[in-house]
Amino acid sequence: MSIFNQQRLTNDVFKLDVDRMRRGWYSDKYFINIANTLRKLAATNYRFQGDASRLANTNLSPADLRTGDVWVEMQIFNRRQPKTVVAGVDKALSMLRHCTGYFDDDGAFVETWQNLEVTAVHDGTITHYDGDITRLQPVMKIRGRYRDIALLETPMLGALTRGSRIATNVYNTLVAARGKPVLFFPARFDAHEVQAADGYAYDIAVKRFNHDYGGHVASFVSTDAQGDWWGGLGGGTVAHAAIASFLGDTVEAMLAFAATQDAAVPRVALVDFNNDSVGTSLAVLKAMFARYRAAIVAGDTVAAQKYVLFGVRLDTSGSLRDISLPPLGDKKLDNGVNPRLVWTVRQALDHAWASWQLPVEWQARAQEYCQNVKIVVSGGFNPEKIKQFESLSVPADIYGVGSSLMSNDDYLGTNTDFTADVVQVRLAGEWVPMAKVGRFACENPDLEPVDLSPL
Repeated sequence: MSIFNQQRLTNDVFKLDVDRMRRGWYSDKYFINIANTLRKLAATNYRFQGDASRLANTNLSPADLRTGDVWVEMQIFNRRQPKTVVAGVDKALSMLRHCTGYFDDDGAFVETWQNLEVTAVHDGTITHYDGDITRLQPVMKIRGRYRDIALLETPMLGALTRGSRIATNVYNTLVAARGKPVLFFPARFDAHEVQAADGYAYDIAVKRFNHDYGGHVASFVSTDAQGDWWGGLGGGTVAHAAIASFLGDTVEAMLAFAATQDAAVPRVALVDFNNDSVGTSLAVLKAMFARYRAAIVAGDTVAAQKYVLFGVRLDTSGSLRDISLPPLGDKKLDNGVNPRLVWTVRQALDHAWASWQLPVEWQARAQEYCQNVKIVVSGGFNPEKIKQFESLSVPADIYGVGSSLMSNDDYLGTNTDFTADVVQVRLAGEWVPMAKVGRFACENPDLEPVDLSPL
């Protein structure tokens, strides 16, 4: 799976559309065109007849090259600065294992993956780039007959680009959050088919963050599909739609949720439905504690666990000022989930128990119950906003992050596009540099030989 267990995922996980991938369904058309050209040249035993000026300083003869069967060395790399958390390698390798080859004249597919020489990093590896094109760190090198692998360049680069983009964005968000949990909320912003790959990349990033920072952050995805490749399950609590189904009564919705769900499901109240995060948080807190206390008094500790309020989630729209905040006249300070709102909610939660007129023997327990309630913030969060919250020591415990984890933009510094270059060709058994001008064959000490057979 990754550098963390030295195991690689197989196609039992990916379930590739092998037949159509072999036929170029997912490939840019020019790769299909060149593969067909080379195949037809090979059938006629065509030998190179063009300008071989690049061989001028060698003793090699261009006439030795059967162009249709040319062997190449291809390196795959990205140029995201300063570093990239790599994900998608195993899926790319699975494509090589199951789709390398050609269709013969009878229409049967002939596998040739056994002839490839492949080195690759593991998912979770970090590559570094400082802008010097001569110091790229490839994540994969492939040596093989070009026409057998030409059709795989497009889907392999796509798997690496998307996986590494999300993994790196998640990693940077975790760094900004200083080790606080980051809930993975982007499922609603893209096609459902990408959820498994995206959730895997997220989990890789969490593991890499823990590895680098000695953390113990857990992975929290919102759909079961996002956990498919690594064994995780989606988690969640109450949506705005659920509160609407209870006619806007968040307290009633949470009590019903608590009564019907397994106690292992965290009870997190979404408290911005009526734009009164403080008032709603306090109402939910009081009602949940009352049920908790009643169950304890009745000796039913199992039922009591159902009414432990794990947290409240603030999700106020950026176009609104929560009514619990006095206006300051600056939308950046007033609107949405902002530091003042989080501080106000935290103080209200911590002191709520004092107004409940509890017997003395219940006061300490009630105080602990209130102070244990976490604050989850969501809505427009990205590394920059999280860094602002953390620099101000805002008492947010968990960040819910969505679309920013999918960003791929040069201006934002999140572009993680991968490229494949042919950097050498084999001629008369000898490898000859053949990169386009401005590109170079590069090395990466993390590259390891890959046995494709078990994949």
